[in-house]
Amino acid sequence: MAHTIEPDAVNAPTSKRRSLVASTVGNVLEWYEWSAYAVFAPFIAAVMFSQDDPVSALLSTFAVFAVGFLMRPLGGIVFGRIADRRGRKFVLITTMLMMAGGSFAIGIMPTYESIGAFASLLLLLARMVQGFAHGGESATANTYVAEIAPPNRRGMWGSIVFVAIFGGSVLAYTVGGVITASTSESAVGEWGWRIPFLIGGVAALVVLVLRRGMEESEVFADGNAPAGGTPAAESAPVVEVPRSQVVRGIVLVIAMTSGITAAHYTWTSYVSTYAIAEQGMAASSAYWMSVIAQALALASLPLWGRFSDRVGRRPVLLAFAVAMIVLQFPLMGLISDQPWTLLVAATLALVVVAMPGALLSSTMSEVFPTRVRTQAIGFAYSISVAVFGGSAPYLNQLLNNLGIGWASSLYIVVLCVATGVAVWLLPETKGIDLATAGSTPRRVRR
Repeated sequence: MAHTIEPDAVNAPTSKRRSLVASTVGNVLEWYEWSAYAVFAPFIAAVMFSQDDPVSALLSTFAVFAVGFLMRPLGGIVFGRIADRRGRKFVLITTMLMMAGGSFAIGIMPTYESIGAFASLLLLLARMVQGFAHGGESATANTYVAEIAPPNRRGMWGSIVFVAIFGGSVLAYTVGGVITASTSESAVGEWGWRIPFLIGGVAALVVLVLRRGMEESEVFADGNAPAGGTPAAESAPVVEVPRSQVVRGIVLVIAMTSGITAAHYTWTSYVSTYAIAEQGMAASSAYWMSVIAQALALASLPLWGRFSDRVGRRPVLLAFAVAMIVLQFPLMGLISDQPWTLLVAATLALVVVAMPGALLSSTMSEVFPTRVRTQAIGFAYSISVAVFGGSAPYLNQLLNNLGIGWASSLYIVVLCVATGVAVWLLPETKGIDLATAGSTPRRVRR
């Protein structure tokens, strides 16, 4: 089948633009629910764990955060396989409902004071469900948006996936800022921290309506699942997918995203806690500075994506690695109890993180063939995020408690070196045809 390259994203069919909106709104909600946990970590620690040792309680809260990430590879593999067989739309609806259910459960669950350690266990289970769903959502959203995008605008369209990541985080921090500014600290600790999770559960109903109207990806539908819904494994065109090539792609994507995800979660999920707990900054000020910094970085994402459509993926990715290696130590050292220091440091860091973030959807989708694309992205991306991203808040807090906070910055620098090496080994894939990406088509067997 011939694949037409559309001249501009504006000329894309209306149904595709509606599908992009539906995917993005749902992705924003999922990331909002995911980020709300990190935003309210100090308050959750106070009510869901024993307060005999407050430092241990905070570390335990971040440990649960990390466990949620450890479920992401499993979710990425399971839902990735389902998405490659049943389609992208089905998975995007299912994962959204699971995330919303986990969010609502956190919003209503009893505290440690009420039921003791069972509260900690319930929190852990809810985050495991969310992590499982989140792995599938991330992999499928990255695949779906890249597949419905016009080939010569794939970087710009793909940047919308990371817009949703930042957008969800901005929403979570905005809610955190409003709640902490309008409610006493004791009230936030008693019941205010539940509000963002309940909002997420209710908002899922609106997103469900939007996602039910999405169209399936043409790359998937045309190449893998003909009308009638036959599973891809039974009806797909015969395509050579060298196992060694897929494995190599997975290894390189894990290495490529290691520095990106460690920097991202340090500067979104942890830095406000660092400013509050380590530097004595007021919670409300820290939240609002984080909101502004993330909003500015969010605005830069489509620009980086469009830039990569012109100059290629590799130059932008390599520029990120170099910039973060140079800036990580001085930016972290800039933060004090003054809100402006957090604003400047976080804005600069997150605009740099936005460079590769805008390209992840397009770059990862261009590495893998259609029949295993979501599975491969789900495994590689989720593994990297789980190991290097989900552990970042815990590792940062632990190293700061040990008095060697500099080690966490060194850790990010080393991972950014790994990112640079992986990008150097990856080919330039700007604008390739996703229908044959990463594979050599053969004659179709009917």
